[in-house]
Amino acid sequence: MKSTYLMFAVAALLPLTACKKEGASGAAPVDSSSALYKPVPAPADGDWTKLVVPTPAGGFMMGNPAAKLHLIEYGALSCPHCKHFDESGVGPLIDNYVKTGKVSYEFRNYLLNAFDLGPSLIARCNGAASFFPLTRAMYKDQEVWIGKIQQAPKDQLDALQNIPQEQVPAAAAKLAGLPEWAAMRGVPEEKSAQCLSNSKEIDKLVQMTSDATAQYPDFPGTPTFILNGKMVEMPGVAENQVWPTLEKKLKEGL
Repeated sequence: MKSTYLMFAVAALLPLTACKKEGASGAAPVDSSSALYKPVPAPADGDWTKLVVPTPAGGFMMGNPAAKLHLIEYGALSCPHCKHFDESGVGPLIDNYVKTGKVSYEFRNYLLNAFDLGPSLIARCNGAASFFPLTRAMYKDQEVWIGKIQQAPKDQLDALQNIPQEQVPAAAAKLAGLPEWAAMRGVPEEKSAQCLSNSKEIDKLVQMTSDATAQYPDFPGTPTFILNGKMVEMPGVAENQVWPTLEKKLKEGL
């Protein structure tokens, strides 16, 4: 499909607002590891978090591909609700469920605006091995790089609409200071520049975002969780209850 850089560039000029809608629910066709992956030998020390692979849908999956439960998170790196889940839920999810092989955890990037392109591309830049550490570091520093965007002069933000489409991700990332941020975490600026202009990877991110709303018509925003092919329903759930609610579903499934 054609890249839709400008669509995100225009959206990027809008204020950064809430990224999760309320009151959505629904189900979709099976989208689970058991349907996509074959069993593989367990790591020698039994720590399944050491196994991270790209998925056919465009995400990255950590853990046992034959786990009883396959959890997908659709998350946007600019989303404060996703940051909260990363801080409150991802640690215990990985330590208590993924590491033991009970649950596999797949993260799929969702684009809310042009400023999600840069961090997503950089997090994916070194492939599977560093995807989760870079993604979690992006969430940890979210207020810093988003703050730089919010403080950028209006003329620089407006300029995103007038530059060639293929330059939008790199220009937005530069406003956020992400090339320097990435260089301090193992992604040299030359490599991040290549990743930020990788049209195939950008198309993959745009397609993954489009597929989410197409496959799950009641997609409520980010974060959204899919457990063995079914959307986890959280209408009216408070932000600090997202992980307890999700963990209850995991325990029920196990």
